[in-house]
Amino acid sequence: MAQRINERSARRVARLAEVLAERGSLRLAEAATLCGVSPMTVRRDLAASDGELMLMGGYLVRAADPRYAPVYDLDDQRDRQAAAKRALCRKAAARVEEGDTLFIDCGTTLAPLVAELAEYRELTVVTYALNVASAVARHPGLRLVLLGGLYHPASQSFESDEVDAAVGRLGINRAFLSAAGVHPRHGLSCFHFHEVAPKRAAIAAAGERILVADATKLGVIRPARFGALDDIDLLISDAEPETSPLVESREE
Repeated sequence: MAQRINERSARRVARLAEVLAERGSLRLAEAATLCGVSPMTVRRDLAASDGELMLMGGYLVRAADPRYAPVYDLDDQRDRQAAAKRALCRKAAARVEEGDTLFIDCGTTLAPLVAELAEYRELTVVTYALNVASAVARHPGLRLVLLGGLYHPASQSFESDEVDAAVGRLGINRAFLSAAGVHPRHGLSCFHFHEVAPKRAAIAAAGERILVADATKLGVIRPARFGALDDIDLLISDAEPETSPLVESREE
């Protein structure tokens, strides 16, 4: 049976809730430093509280925040905005040059990009997404580098502690990135915390960072933040420039 939360614990939880309302998510270690206690104390505070805050992959988020409520499942997302995603991937493919090494992110937004690469004969595709890897494997002209590890069925992607080193050893010309949230102040975010490391590694390693996001992702915040708008070189979106300062400020 959970112990009743005391006054000091309640104050810490309330303080963390205020910070999360502003930032969206917070590392457990950061939360502990903010409150002047150990990570274990923060865990005990959460266990004794009413469930307002919860831990997801080492990050604190607000359980009741409607921005974070949806649960991502790749099969559920496959047909959403399908035509828009295909059109965006056609635009993205125009950036590719023969001989490139490409990083292609997980999710459904970038899956149509592989079909646009079928005519190339000297491309290498790096990915941690099973759906992308399966599509690449069907094209004999494409070389596949699959970043493996623990498999997550909901996103059909892999998690590995070695992903930073693995990506860092590769010469990546262009990284095609996806995001579930693109916000002018809170930056780039996704649903799953295990996706943060490969996304950040690709951003650090690539010569050009290209974010592909349909209009439904703009102005949205998701639990796992992986970068700022300044971390990308180009945003490819179907949002109208006059209604989206994000598109206007990123397109050249």
